[in-house]
Amino acid sequence: MADELLDAAVARGIVNFEATSGQVPDGFRLLLAHAPGAFAGYGLLREAAMRAPEAGGALDLRTKELCLVLLDVLAGATDGAKAHAANALRQGLTLPQLAEGLVLCILVGGITTWNRSGRAVLEHAAALAGPPAQT
Repeated sequence: MADELLDAAVARGIVNFEATSGQVPDGFRLLLAHAPGAFAGYGLLREAAMRAPEAGGALDLRTKELCLVLLDVLAGATDGAKAHAANALRQGLTLPQLAEGLVLCILVGGITTWNRSGRAVLEHAAALAGPPAQT
């Protein structure tokens, strides 16, 4: 019975990552390979947190991804912030919206937050978005 629960939770975690990120990130694949119970628990928490409004969530996925970008920037987790920025862009976030959110991080965390993480995140997002449209 415990193995069936673990297997089901692992499968749900994989499905959630694929639905929101397009794949299970390498760091979480490593966790899955070596600590499947931890991956399963994290996956269930992530599934609950990342519910779309039509599935009972209160915030849309774009807003959730932006929040995760900003929280990761404040925590100095640049790689995570870049991944969430890419997800947010896929959900329709614009570069001006991301830039404004990153300015809020400066207000809370100081300019070091920008230098340590925010700048790299915005550069990454700008590269993903491509050149601005010609007017």
